[in-house]
Amino acid sequence: MSGFSLSDLERIVEERSKASPEQSWTAKLVAAGQPKAAKKLGEEAIEAVMAAVTSDRDNLTYEAADVLYHLLVVLKIAEIPLENVMAELERRTAQSGLKEKASRQSS
Repeated sequence: MSGFSLSDLERIVEERSKASPEQSWTAKLVAAGQPKAAKKLGEEAIEAVMAAVTSDRDNLTYEAADVLYHLLVVLKIAEIPLENVMAELERRTAQSGLKEKASRQSS
């Protein structure tokens, strides 16, 4: 198993976001703003869904990596650290998914 983590990717996104948009895809996305970055995330998510539906494991792996990367770019632009997302996931593991969903619907 790889020692590479989402935290590692978050650091790379942060570093590359500071580069020139002419030199870095990450910097270009960040400079373009949230609508462009979010649209790209949506496109990658659709490609991942299509790979999943067609049982294309190799392409699903590739597209899942794109989804994670673009999600971290969107979070970067929104100034939401990955740590916040991980804390929310940890909070959710304290209860069953069905109970968590029910609590959102009654709010």
